[in-house]
Amino acid sequence: MATPIGNLGDISPRALAVLAGASLIACEDTRVTGKLLHYFNISTRMMPYHDHNAARVRPALIARALAEPVALVSDAGTPLISDPGCKLVAEARAAGVTIVTIPGPSAVIAALSIAGLPTDRFLFAGFLPAKAGARAAAIAELAAVPATLAFYESGPRLAATLAALREGLGDRPAAVGRELTKRHEEMVTGSLSTLAARWADTPPKGELVVIVGPPLPAAAPEAGDIDSALTEALATMRVKEAARHVAERLGLPKSEVYARALALKATLGDG
Repeated sequence: MATPIGNLGDISPRALAVLAGASLIACEDTRVTGKLLHYFNISTRMMPYHDHNAARVRPALIARALAEPVALVSDAGTPLISDPGCKLVAEARAAGVTIVTIPGPSAVIAALSIAGLPTDRFLFAGFLPAKAGARAAAIAELAAVPATLAFYESGPRLAATLAALREGLGDRPAAVGRELTKRHEEMVTGSLSTLAARWADTPPKGELVVIVGPPLPAAAPEAGDIDSALTEALATMRVKEAARHVAERLGLPKSEVYARALALKATLGDG
């Protein structure tokens, strides 16, 4: 079983050889894949495989793949990324099917490569929940992740999702990629609030990727803030206890805060 994918300009000779040599091609929409096959004069029979029929047709596909080559094609992007092919590959592998991949365009990787945000560490979170409460809870779980975040989204939900991300993550730098690796490719960057306002009244068309930068570094507390916190703590605590409490609260080294607490205690004692 192979997993080829690609637009006409991106597809490799190896992918074409796999499609031509397979006994059957499983695909999300035979009309979409049919255009690709027709363009390259490939006559391999196709079978629909999508969310609505996957459970029913999966056993037959696996049985066939045990006997002869079967190819899996995704309509948009590399198969198995937010795609029903994931269960097919998992069960086929468990059944002993040899699986290879013919990588093609991946919207999330394409977006990360041109968004201008850190890519040394990133988390792909797929689609956020549609309901506001569940969406807010999912975003809250991601707020402290020290990495760039990537999501898939639809046009009608984009503005609400960007606003929810702004509410849950703060106004981080972000980017929205539309129809990546396709004819009408577009990448728009800005803050989450700016992007949410851009599409508030006119939802974009096409397939979308939202990239959000990692958490912004917290500003270091100023000396006055540290002294105020220590003065308040020293009113009810011993020096060592007050220093530990303030250090944990402000995220500072305990030794530095303890030294400042001793100096401040001496000053307060002189007064």
